[in-house]
Amino acid sequence: MNTQLTADREIDLELVGMTCASCANRIERKLNKLDGVTATVNYATEQAHVEHDESVSTGQLIDAVRAAGYDAMPVTPVVADTTADAAPSRAEVEVAALRQRLIVSALLTVPVIALAMVPAWQFTNWQWLSLTLAAPVVVWGALPFHRAAFAGLRHGTTTMDTLISVGTIAAFGWSVYALFWGDAGTPGMTHGFDLIASRGDGSSNIYLEAAAGVTTFLLAGRYFEKRSKLRAGDALRALAEVGAKDVTVVRDGHEVTVPIADLAVGERFVVRPGEKVATDGLVVAGASAVDQSMLTGESVPVEVAEGDRVVGGTVNAHGRLEVEASAVGSDTALAHMAKMVADAQAGKAQVQRLADRISAYFVPTVIAIAVGVLGFWLGVGGGPALAFTAAVSVLVIACPCALGLATPTALMVGTGRGAQLGILLKGPEVLESTRRVDTVALDKTGTVTTGEMAVTDVVAADGVDVDDLLARAAAVESGSEHPIGRAIVAHSALSGADVSLPFSGDGVTLPFLERADERRPERSRRVERFTNLAGAGVAGYIDGIRVSVTRPSDALGELDARLQSVVDEAAARGATPVVVCYLDAVAGVIVVADTVKPTSAAAIAELKRMGLRPVLLTGDNAGAARHVAAQVGIDDVIADVRPEGKVDAIAALQADGRVVAMVGDGVNDAAALASADLGLAMGTGTDVAIEAGDLTLVSGDLWAVVDAIALSRKTLATIKGNLFWAFAYNIAALPLAAAALLNPMMAGLAMALSSVFVVANSLRLRGFRSRRT
Repeated sequence: MNTQLTADREIDLELVGMTCASCANRIERKLNKLDGVTATVNYATEQAHVEHDESVSTGQLIDAVRAAGYDAMPVTPVVADTTADAAPSRAEVEVAALRQRLIVSALLTVPVIALAMVPAWQFTNWQWLSLTLAAPVVVWGALPFHRAAFAGLRHGTTTMDTLISVGTIAAFGWSVYALFWGDAGTPGMTHGFDLIASRGDGSSNIYLEAAAGVTTFLLAGRYFEKRSKLRAGDALRALAEVGAKDVTVVRDGHEVTVPIADLAVGERFVVRPGEKVATDGLVVAGASAVDQSMLTGESVPVEVAEGDRVVGGTVNAHGRLEVEASAVGSDTALAHMAKMVADAQAGKAQVQRLADRISAYFVPTVIAIAVGVLGFWLGVGGGPALAFTAAVSVLVIACPCALGLATPTALMVGTGRGAQLGILLKGPEVLESTRRVDTVALDKTGTVTTGEMAVTDVVAADGVDVDDLLARAAAVESGSEHPIGRAIVAHSALSGADVSLPFSGDGVTLPFLERADERRPERSRRVERFTNLAGAGVAGYIDGIRVSVTRPSDALGELDARLQSVVDEAAARGATPVVVCYLDAVAGVIVVADTVKPTSAAAIAELKRMGLRPVLLTGDNAGAARHVAAQVGIDDVIADVRPEGKVDAIAALQADGRVVAMVGDGVNDAAALASADLGLAMGTGTDVAIEAGDLTLVSGDLWAVVDAIALSRKTLATIKGNLFWAFAYNIAALPLAAAALLNPMMAGLAMALSSVFVVANSLRLRGFRSRRT
């Protein structure tokens, strides 16, 4: 998040004093009344995300919030300074204060309720003890509700706290009236506890147990709600805490430990075994395995060596690394991840907006209903006791807490869990898109395949040893930077082929061996006179014999029928064959191709089981595309398309009534990602592709696509379940309260439990597991 205004004039404000969804709506309306301001207020995160033009200052935004009866300040950065022990956050302080208030109130309330519920315990003048115990609960315990209600009254508005404050004060005030001026204070007075209100004039009835009980139950509900909201944001806070506190930098040839804030771009720093990588950078010395589980969700460490990039916050498993810092502070991958998660949590899903509109008018409507209920029961002769009980029950039970929490808490937990799995949502509107998607278009190179060349076949000519062929081709290619050359060198190392093998093996009868210089007793193992054959391949001399690795069309010798069929078959499936020649005789063919990622086939099978139709959409030739599609189980292939052709292909699928998700990683995928109904960008791809996508998948593994869609759908289902409960609860409870079928204390308990239920249901998303087998 930003403490400073960015170029597009965005700022996030931390809000103080909000207690319910009505508060959030009031602040949001106040901010949006300012010219050039578009604001979204999130009750669960207690923050406002504001976009504004240059004519509006931060001070004006804060003044608008204060005019609504609340306070605001720019939020602190998501990735905080880790050089010092973090002080408790404002939310943590509030939770601790609520806990203290709840404990004291509960200790005082329990005997009040016990005395009211059990007539046998009602000793002489017990009602005065109840008053003594209940008064601190209603006055001090409910003070947060009274304070917020009064603040709203000063600004001409009503909130959930208005309902609670009016209800508890009314119950307590009536009890005081009945004790001092009615019959309730008479020594020896007793009364039973009824869940349903009864008729009468009310002068002998006290509601101290209702006033104290409602206060305590609502304090408990608010405490558990706030504590649960803290847990809901655990993933985001974990991102903030994952960075290193100190870093060992190399300055003037010496290693010096400094705070992470002192590290600059371009400086070299050391990462010892078990230490966290301080920031994003390039390995300049050393080799090791790095645990990237915090970034990708993958538990298997990734091998890194000189020239590889590492990400800040990951852990060095073994070996000493020297890294050159390429990004620090808010420019790091970790900071960008945290920013994306925070932005997604600050937004609102479409399903939340209906709830917001309803809760904005809900409180004044409920107050009107309570007044109407009071008048109705008085009018039909129900008596003050019945009328009063029904009205207070309406006020208490109708609080729209659950309604306001239904969406943001699920969104917080879902996006946080996604971040832990390496799935970053750009905004909550993505959730609706995942529900409707029925087709997944997949780019080939770098998405389904590794995007890196690898040797798939080594076929030697008759009489040539395969290891000898591979070793000598690798020796020549070691001087090349071409991807094909790197693939051959890597495969040689993996296979154990050794260039020190005797140049001629048993049974070798190639004509050029008769011309080889056999007189030298020792043979050189070095490549001499290396030549880069522009556009054709490479060549060099080993033991005085010229070895060339070239395209088939540039080979110096003729291919026999067997080797020619290898070349033709490779070309047909989109692979790249190269011919190895010793002098002017063909020694063999090496086939290099972009290889399928090990997890692609299983992930695509899972997409099919989820009811999605995979389509391979690639600019590669049809032969290569169909070969890859057959390997991973994709039936629909669209090949030979340029970047604009991918957009057209997406549009054609949409014209057929399909809702399309596009998965890609390259610059050529950006337009297609933007035009699809849902864009999923591989985090291993280009910045352009990531910016164009709706979801970023950090790991670059197709299982992340499966998990992203599954988690998004589960989050949306949780939101809908929460909203159903919140709506159903209020719709069912209000008539019961209005009909005087609920005691105010039980109404308070039910209202508190509804909020706790919604938050607890959202927290179930923390248990989401990857569908990877």
